[in-house]
Amino acid sequence: MQKLTIALAGQPNVGKSSLINAISSSRLKVGNFSGVTVEKTEVTFKWCDDISCSEYDMHIIDLPGAYSLSDYTIEEKVTKSFIQSEEYDLIVNVVDATNLQRNLLFTAELLESGKKVVVALNMIDEAQKEGIKIDEKILSEILGAPCIKTSATDHTGIDALKNAIVEVYKKDQYVSKLKYSDHIEEEIGKIVNFFEEKRYKNDIPYRILAIRLLQEESETYKMMHDDPIWIELLPLIRSSLEHIYIHSDSKDIEQIFKDEHFAFAKGAKMEAMEISSMRAKNLTQKIDNILINKFLGIPIFLFFMWGLFQLTFTLGAIPVDIIDEFFASIGEAAKGVFGEGTLGSLIGDGIVPGVGAVVMFLPNIIILFIGIALLETTGYMSRVAFLLDGFFHRFGLHGKSFIPLVTGFGCSVPAYMAARTLKNERERLITLFIIGFMSCGARLPVYVLFVGAFFSQEHAGSILFFIYISGALFGLVAAKVLKTFVFRGENEPFVMEMPKYRLPSLRLIWHTVYSQAKSYLKKAGTFILAASMLIWFASNYPKNETLAQEYQVKIEQATSEQIALEFENEFNKISLENSYLGKTGYVLEPFFEPLGFDWRMSIAIATGLAAKEVVVSTMGVLYSLGGDVTENNQGLMQMIKKEIPFASAISFIVFVMIYLPCLAASMVFVREAGSWKYLVYLFLFTTVTAWIMSFIVYRVVLAL
Repeated sequence: MQKLTIALAGQPNVGKSSLINAISSSRLKVGNFSGVTVEKTEVTFKWCDDISCSEYDMHIIDLPGAYSLSDYTIEEKVTKSFIQSEEYDLIVNVVDATNLQRNLLFTAELLESGKKVVVALNMIDEAQKEGIKIDEKILSEILGAPCIKTSATDHTGIDALKNAIVEVYKKDQYVSKLKYSDHIEEEIGKIVNFFEEKRYKNDIPYRILAIRLLQEESETYKMMHDDPIWIELLPLIRSSLEHIYIHSDSKDIEQIFKDEHFAFAKGAKMEAMEISSMRAKNLTQKIDNILINKFLGIPIFLFFMWGLFQLTFTLGAIPVDIIDEFFASIGEAAKGVFGEGTLGSLIGDGIVPGVGAVVMFLPNIIILFIGIALLETTGYMSRVAFLLDGFFHRFGLHGKSFIPLVTGFGCSVPAYMAARTLKNERERLITLFIIGFMSCGARLPVYVLFVGAFFSQEHAGSILFFIYISGALFGLVAAKVLKTFVFRGENEPFVMEMPKYRLPSLRLIWHTVYSQAKSYLKKAGTFILAASMLIWFASNYPKNETLAQEYQVKIEQATSEQIALEFENEFNKISLENSYLGKTGYVLEPFFEPLGFDWRMSIAIATGLAAKEVVVSTMGVLYSLGGDVTENNQGLMQMIKKEIPFASAISFIVFVMIYLPCLAASMVFVREAGSWKYLVYLFLFTTVTAWIMSFIVYRVVLAL
């Protein structure tokens, strides 16, 4: 069995992920490229070709989507480094058949690599619907690489693509048909002849090496610099470049080769593609005329988001009571098994309420992630970014900032990473600073808990939507402040390509939602579990045996069950206030008291710095210690409503909405911002803003 390593490369939004699923029908292995946080998807499977029935062990590596082999973004750096430096057998270049010319610009750069290439004309079904006809045989002749029509949706051409991969792999030599203007070809020939005369030994083909030298590719220059041949080669390169400059009327070598790629891609498209109908494209334009309309676009977007949050609360609330009762019964059962002693209390009053308080909001999280994934995969999010560009510029942001910001509604970690697409350093830093204002999925349980406790079911979805929009508006105001006083500078012009409207891939949505839900439950089963145990310990120790005996006597001598219950609750309250956790809460209370927080709310806010889910688990432990909870089986929402005033609850929501993201997100923020000092600035900025806004809201609600 022969092993075949394949690099899967293409521009963003060409359907690489769907195609790799269709090719392999296997479970993907997801990790990161070495040294960076860019996601790396790999898959291995066996294939028996139709001709010789030889069996191949195919290993596909899905490279990050890149518009070119440049160093503009970290994704492009990773793709370029892999294409030029790593060991593999061939490249499968995935091309969007509905945008042939644009995609062939990247194909031209891949052909320059000197590697064997197979071109997958993906989404050919959509191209045909739009009246686009591509002659793949002519295109194959032009490129010097086989072009296979494919569709990941209906598995068109998948077997043909596999056979083409094997056929190209078997070929001893690969000769690209990518050609340049005569004056450039002349200079390439001179350098190739020089290498041949010198019988220069190098693993890179002479033509590819000559092209890289003329393109002033830095890694190639570094490689050649210490070679003895460099002394004679350098004057030849200088002479060749001067000749090219004269013919091109420019000394910008990067732009000169971009123009060459454009001319090649346009010529290839004109030769191989024919458009017979524009009906589908007109439909797309009609939809865009509504969704990107300057008057209707933003209201439509807000309506979609309002609908999403209505569904998040309404549907998510259905299983919440069931899950809550389930964990309450587990807690009671644990006490029954392990007794009312230390172990029973740890499990029944600490672990179970803490973890259960987080798990019961999993349905809300899943619904929110599904909604965001649907909006992204249909191509709608790119339209909203285009629509909001002018509006965002008023606040010192870029239209492209919308993508990381809306990603922040799911999780701040990938949102910080998504900000890499912003090339302007100032706009990228501003975006990084306000991503935390977009309420992540971990904050959702806090909102659902308080909204469910203080508002009616019919209004809860609208309140939840209002919370998220308020956070976003706070973020925009914060961006304006940062732009005005900290990150001054000119905005860059906005450029964003809009993908075609497509039906979402259920498999990709499942993969996304499953990964997020798995991550959420993993936190509940590990980090939240540990935090719940720590909070239980801090809330139960040190023990006061004298006080315990005193109240035990009072409870035994009580004349009624009601009086005994009152003594028990009073003892629990005094014990909690004198515990390690209570003492810590009282230390923090002066800072939070002007916001209407008691010591327990202060503790919850502090533990939320580790992970926002811990806010709920902390309350699950602190507010479930009273005897009336177990006796009357009241849920956490009822306890919150009973113990916390309405104004304090609103103030608490505002603080949670604004203050520093979780520990994991903060670490990613440092890596993306480039310095620890920015984390200090972020902590001060968000904490001060959260305190001021919570104070204002608390006073206003009290006044009303």
